[in-house]
Amino acid sequence: MEDCVFCKIIKGEFDSAKIYEDNDVLAFLDIKPVTKGHVLVIPKQHSENIFDISEDNLQKIIVVGKKLAERIQNVLHTDGIRLSQSNGAVAGQEIMHFHLHIIPRYKNDGVSDHHTATMHMPHTNLEELKQLSEKIKI
Repeated sequence: MEDCVFCKIIKGEFDSAKIYEDNDVLAFLDIKPVTKGHVLVIPKQHSENIFDISEDNLQKIIVVGKKLAERIQNVLHTDGIRLSQSNGAVAGQEIMHFHLHIIPRYKNDGVSDHHTATMHMPHTNLEELKQLSEKIKI
């Protein structure tokens, strides 16, 4: 997709703080994190949502998501991890490329469990994200 920001990240047209990459999956820190260490895991093959993604790619994403969740929990000493995925604008999907959110949770982080998709930390500097990504990479 020509206008898809995630496809542009995959192609290297937009910079990102990558923490995992293989032939099929890319994971990077969210530029608008809900909490410190918020990661997006995406398929390299464009799929708009859960209804569009192949089962093979979906399996790969959840396996990578689990490994990254474990790594994030160990490195950032989180109190919990939230996995989240939305389908369609009305459900809170902002970018129409399938993505799994890995959202570290911390006691008293101020994030409402019911409104995670609309709450974000202040905009984060890409260089700060890249420094953090070096700690989390697997």
